[in-house]
Amino acid sequence: MNKPKFQRIMLKLGGEALAGPSGYGIDPQRAEDASLKIQKVRELGVEIAIVIGAGNLWRGRTGIERGMERATADYMGMLGTVMNSLALMDALERLGIVTRVMSALEMRAVAEPYIRRRAMRHLEKDRVVILGGGTGNPYFSTDTAAALRAMEIEADIVIKATKVDGIYENDPEKDPKAKRFDHLTYIDALNRRIGVMDSTAISLCMDNNLPILVLDIEQPGSLVRAVLGEQLGTIINE
Repeated sequence: MNKPKFQRIMLKLGGEALAGPSGYGIDPQRAEDASLKIQKVRELGVEIAIVIGAGNLWRGRTGIERGMERATADYMGMLGTVMNSLALMDALERLGIVTRVMSALEMRAVAEPYIRRRAMRHLEKDRVVILGGGTGNPYFSTDTAAALRAMEIEADIVIKATKVDGIYENDPEKDPKAKRFDHLTYIDALNRRIGVMDSTAISLCMDNNLPILVLDIEQPGSLVRAVLGEQLGTIINE
């Protein structure tokens, strides 16, 4: 078996990873599919932390456009991430993978409070750790939460799993001839204002020299291949 290039990863999933055919809600089959992909990576001996969004349950932008206070909309999104975290935990544990959900918002009945050293201890014990509740603060995205937690737990890389096989100069759905980038520097990514990850998350990774890999998780074996060091998707680093 090939040796993985990364020993500890932060996997950033969008809420759509669990969404049903309509793009909304939680589909248990989709949760199981995501868990099987995670299981393959774990079998390589890689320690896995996960941050998942809540776009399948709630998009704060919709509430804000209707006049909702930004902080309220963001807190609702944080609660949605905990729901998704519990769904993913259930799917993983049905595969026999010991999993812990930790939340930045305290809700001890369903999740452990996020404590950095405890999260690292779980990883060292070969448990998958799902980090819900974002950063616990409004005005920060789950992308930023993933970057922040990745730094705290000393992850080797942030893997942003999407439905697109990397970063393009234009929307590939609108421009079939759009060029895909194999590599971008942090500055390039910030200047291009790429939509796949927000600028706060990229800046945080840049300041701490943490690489970001954007890949299509729906491609068979893509996550395993990335962890083994195969070049695919778009890497953002210096």
